[in-house]
Amino acid sequence: MKIQGKEYRTIWYENKVVKIIDQTKLPHQFIIKDLNSVKDAINAIKIMEVRGAPLIGATAAYGIVLAVQENNNKEFINKSADELIKSRPTAINLKWAVDRMMKNLLNVNNDLILDIALKEAKEICDEDEKFCENIGINGLEIIEEIYNKKKNTVNILTHCNAGWLATINWGTATSPIYQAHKKGIPVHIWVDETRPRNQGANLTSYELNEEEIPNTIIADNTGGILMQRGDVDMCIVGTDRTLSNGDVCNKIGTYLKALAAHDNKVPFYVALPSSTIDWNIKDAKEIPIEERDSKELSNIDGVNSRGEIENFLIYPKKSKSMNLAFDITPAKYVTKLITEKGICDASTEGLKNLFK
Repeated sequence: MKIQGKEYRTIWYENKVVKIIDQTKLPHQFIIKDLNSVKDAINAIKIMEVRGAPLIGATAAYGIVLAVQENNNKEFINKSADELIKSRPTAINLKWAVDRMMKNLLNVNNDLILDIALKEAKEICDEDEKFCENIGINGLEIIEEIYNKKKNTVNILTHCNAGWLATINWGTATSPIYQAHKKGIPVHIWVDETRPRNQGANLTSYELNEEEIPNTIIADNTGGILMQRGDVDMCIVGTDRTLSNGDVCNKIGTYLKALAAHDNKVPFYVALPSSTIDWNIKDAKEIPIEERDSKELSNIDGVNSRGEIENFLIYPKKSKSMNLAFDITPAKYVTKLITEKGICDASTEGLKNLFK
């Protein structure tokens, strides 16, 4: 997708270095950062220089490449794999990508291991890009159906950033939007600010602006009244982990949007690649919900009068705050799941029929 008119992916390998777009600096600064070691990759995931389930998985895959480059020793690589998996607990793509990398490196000759690791990491990225493009093609049918009935701008509400910045390219929730825009269907996106890290305001709106797609940032609690007024035709969000029964774990606040959508009979869709499906956990209560530093709530980044990015305290110094990063939306509130293989019910039967 485009930044300042130039095509980019979110992560790539060049001259023995992994390159990423530092998302902690967006939208105020566009900085390409080098990851030189597996520790750099782990840190990039932890502090959210990279974020979004598919991109976290891709970064972990390249983290294994960096570990191999750094010290082609089985014990070191295994330890690096464990540390990568622990860097963020909720998004299943992280463990999925590391497990896939390690399986392909099992019993490989030391002289070949780097080439094989590089090949597999690139395949994970290429596969995700294709999956996300297909999600867009499949989801386009839903937007087209609404447009054909309405014959006017389709208003779509999204939450957090499930755009191309969260994947390798295209995004998940944004992919149908990009496909609709390419086809000339008029769309307007209501972009949840998405506190506390403001991924909607800082990232989703930013990338939609770069693609010249009309969008309006709203406070997280505004979606309900917009739905009551009939100003939302559909909701579409991403997911960090979806269980085989259709329960969805996504950015905190997703559950409340699903409840509002259900009450106002607004269709609520979840877009995901199959790498985000957890086929093992059966009960949503078993999903590890990441609790992040409370300073992400009490402090906020902004641009000062000198044009510099600065961190500001916005809460009373003595106040405590709790920063849960994800919540769970039960399958009964999800209209459909949009995947690379097609659209299905958010249910065990729906997913099994699609992913035999």
